Amino acid sequence: MAAPVIKLEGVTRVYASGENRVHALRGIDLEITAGEMVAIMGASGSGKSTLMHILGCLDKPTGGRYLFRGQDVTGLTPDQLAYIRNRQIGFVFQSFNLIGNLAAWENVALPLIYAGVPRREMQVRALAALQQVGLEGREHHQPNQLSGGQQQRVAIARALVNDPAIILADEPTGALDTRTSIEVMAIIQKLHQEKGLTVIIVTHEPDIAAYCRRLVRLRDGQIIADEVITQPRQAKEGPATPPAGEGKA
Repeated sequence: MAAPVIKLEGVTRVYASGENRVHALRGIDLEITAGEMVAIMGASGSGKSTLMHILGCLDKPTGGRYLFRGQDVTGLTPDQLAYIRNRQIGFVFQSFNLIGNLAAWENVALPLIYAGVPRREMQVRALAALQQVGLEGREHHQPNQLSGGQQQRVAIARALVNDPAIILADEPTGALDTRTSIEVMAIIQKLHQEKGLTVIIVTHEPDIAAYCRRLVRLRDGQIIADEVITQPRQAKEGPATPPAGEGKA
């Protein structure tokens, strides 16, 4: 059996709020192997956002251990965690997080700048990533010239550009309409299937979780279910360009 790319052992996270202590995570044990596509679901306050921050090395557990690709990252310095985030984790957010005055390819290339990649190589890799998400011909468009679905494709390309170990998507369709959400999920599914990417999607939407092969449910900071989805929903990828006369998604 393959070693897990992610392994949490008794992970807790406690936040201090004045004299009160908020227990966001209460002893999480979780393993995710390379090549899985996993949905993490839970209502507001269930702990899924806290778990996402820990998985993405954006926060540290209060207790327990987090092993990422076999390395215990619990005690790493902020610089060491930033190094892992930049080179081994691709993030996709609900709000896209694109820089408005940069072209699509420049937004995609941002992780490469922090990695010290030469500019010519940055452009080549960014253009290749945009091609993977179906945005040929829009490399030089700024975010305000793109639909919501196209902006999320740029964000997915940015997540891919450093060839990460995992893609961590936080409510990736939360700002999109239903049709565009399906198109975005089709791209994520395709990348998972063709490239063998490990994908973790944090969502509160059952319709989005249904595209994954595994579903982890949280409630009150604990895992209450860990299920295999035997027949994941298959999304159909649509055009990157909205039909004539249609506004932005």
